[in-house]
Formats: sequence, structure tokens, C-alpha cells
Amino acid sequence: MGFQCGIVGLPNVGKSTLFNALTATQAAQAANYPFCTIEPNVGRVAVPDPRLDTLARIGKSATIIPTQLEFVDIAGLVRGASKGEGLGNQFLAHIREVDAVLYVLRCFESTDITHVEGSVDPLRDADTVETELMLADMEGLERRVTNAAKKAKGGDAEAKAQLPVLEKTLAALQAGKPARSVPLTADEKPIFKQLALLTGKPVLYICNVNEDDAATGNAMTEHVAARAKTEGAQTVVISAAIESEIAQLPPDEQKDFLDTLGLDQPGLNKVIRAGYALLDLITYFTVGPKEARAWTVRRNAKGPEAAGVIHGDFERGFIRAETIAYDDFVANNGEQGAKDAGKMRSEGKEYVVQDGDVMHFRFNV
Repeated sequence: MGFQCGIVGLPNVGKSTLFNALTATQAAQAANYPFCTIEPNVGRVAVPDPRLDTLARIGKSATIIPTQLEFVDIAGLVRGASKGEGLGNQFLAHIREVDAVLYVLRCFESTDITHVEGSVDPLRDADTVETELMLADMEGLERRVTNAAKKAKGGDAEAKAQLPVLEKTLAALQAGKPARSVPLTADEKPIFKQLALLTGKPVLYICNVNEDDAATGNAMTEHVAARAKTEGAQTVVISAAIESEIAQLPPDEQKDFLDTLGLDQPGLNKVIRAGYALLDLITYFTVGPKEARAWTVRRNAKGPEAAGVIHGDFERGFIRAETIAYDDFVANNGEQGAKDAGKMRSEGKEYVVQDGDVMHFRFNV
């Protein structure tokens, strides 16, 4: 599994159209009226990585298994969603377990597609969505602070550790700032993560534009990019309409179609790259005659953690990782060639995994 993204936004901004296009399915009903998505839709897509094809060819692997990106499409939010307006906060719970939140913002004018607010303003829409998420976070935190304070007075060690994190996060929300803006110490970060706050997730702004602006963006996307820069967030300009067309084309025709539009890659690739950068993720590989496979792990992860992505037993019983850098694997035509050239390394528990590493784990449980 790569990572999981929750897709949020106001009704009629192109969320479900984008979801359908990105997953090449029609699992989410796209229609020009609010609340056409009545339950969260989950779609998984393979993460394109040409290195995996190269490794499979060299390793004569029978099967290629890419890592995956999972999208969770949430029903359109409106003002008051945190209090039950529209389809209410029943959908907000589905965002709590994702790794990042994708804010789909409408950055195009159209007389054919109505906007729930009556006009197009992506920054206002982003504020509306974020406000509802903050209100939901605030309501839950107020109860947690009260409970933790009572337990801390009774001597509960866990509550004593949690309380400072809860209090300063609640204070930020009450001041109109998202939870992700709260500065945290190394000891506080695990506590904060356990809170699973809606506004504690990294944000990727997806600017949905018309076909003419897909390659260059427009004035509205520039405003969104400026906002993202101040927040340390990522921005991707994408045309859901174009992605829908790409999804219906055979792979050999997609490049020609993109070329006619002045685009060098599908929007999905841009979303994945931005998501990986946002979450600071890397990819390592395992290669053998049965399969060549890509695995996603956080940057700076050590050998045992990377092994644990495959199976918990690999992490618990980790002995060493036989490791070859991608370039060395390719230059020496595979594992045996790299080994003969002295390019295979035996790495221990403190080894920091590098992007592109080809790894074989030795373990004992």
C-alpha cells in the first residue's frame, strides 16, 4: 500500500468526476447537483514508476506489482456540515484515517455547472471546507481536554503527557488555525498523531481547471498556489474533464492525446508526485523470478521499518538487508552482476533506506 488520500470539497467542484477519472471507474456517481455521492467511495490506483518495469525486465520477473495509492471520495461538504448540515458530519469520520487530505477547488467558470455558493472563489471554498473540519476537531478536543484534565489530576501518567498537546492544539483551533499549524516536539508528535484530527493532516490543493488552462493554470490557481506556499502545502493544477478522457483511452493513445494539449503527463502522475513529496515518502523494490514489486516507506526509515512494510515478522526478526542501489542493479544487469562487481551491500538495523534501493531481507522469527 502506498498512501491514502481523502478527497474533500464543496459540491459541484469536480470531486467525483476527478475520482472517477483517477481510478478509471464510475464508482462515484458524478452529477450536477449536491450530495450525489451518498457514501464514501474508495478507489485504488497503481503508482506509475518506470524503474519497476526496468527491474522486472532485468530480473525476468513473471509478475509486476506496483505500489498503490488509495483515494477516498467524501460527499461534498457545505457550511454547517460539522453540525449536521447537508449530509452532516457522518462523512467527516472517513477522513480521520487517511494520510493526507486533498482539497478539490473549482478554478473555472461555467454557466452549465452551478456553484453552491453562487459564485466561483477557490480561496473562499477552501476556507469553508477548512472551517467545517476545524469545528469538528474543536468539538471533539473540548471533550478530550476535559477528560484528560480529570485523569491527570488523579495521577494518570498518560493523561498528563496528553494534556499539554490537547490544550495547545485546542487553543490553535479556537484561534482559527488548523491543528497542523501547531509546533510539536519529538515526544509530542506520536501523541498528536493518535488524535487523528481532520485538520492535522497534510493538505494537497487540487485546482480543477478547464481544458484551456490545464497546462498553464490561471489567475485563480495562482492565488491558491500563493496560499499553499505560506502553509507549506502542495498544489496541483488538473482538469478533471481531461482526466476523464485520458482514463477512457488505451495506454498507447494517451501520450498523443496529452501532446495535443501541451501536457507532458496525466494529472494522476502529478497528484502522486505531489503526494509523495508532501508526505516525504520514498520507494524501494524487491526483485525475483516470481515478481518485481514496489514498496512505499517514509523517508529516513531504517531497515527494519522498511522490512515491516512487507510483513511484521520481517521487522521483528530483522537480521540484515542485502541491498543494491537501483543504478548499480541496472548497470550490472541484475543481482548477480551487482554482487560480482561488489555493489551488493549487507546493511544492518541502522541502515537508512534510500529511494530506489533493491532489497532482500534476511530475518528470523
